[in-house]
Amino acid sequence: MDESGLSLSTRLNLETGRISWKELQLFFAKGQVIEIAGHLDLVNVATAFAQDNAQQCQIWLESGEVCRATDDSARLWAQNDSHLWAVVVAPWVLVQNRLVH
Repeated sequence: MDESGLSLSTRLNLETGRISWKELQLFFAKGQVIEIAGHLDLVNVATAFAQDNAQQCQIWLESGEVCRATDDSARLWAQNDSHLWAVVVAPWVLVQNRLVH
């Protein structure tokens, strides 16, 4: 719990939102964008990053479910003028490309 009485996962959930590719480009250029597979829970991954859960993060990295955003992903996002779900766990911006209704 933080000073507001919220758990880390609740706070991260509240900080999660949509971001356009245009807003994300600068972070991608700095190598700070982490792509999260669509079947994973973005908040759970963000919580693991924030808590420095190296063991779990390593499992996701080795499986390819979590990785630095690639040039191919960036090209696709630019072509589609994509909006991604995102949450910041400094210095990273964790993003997930999933359908938004």
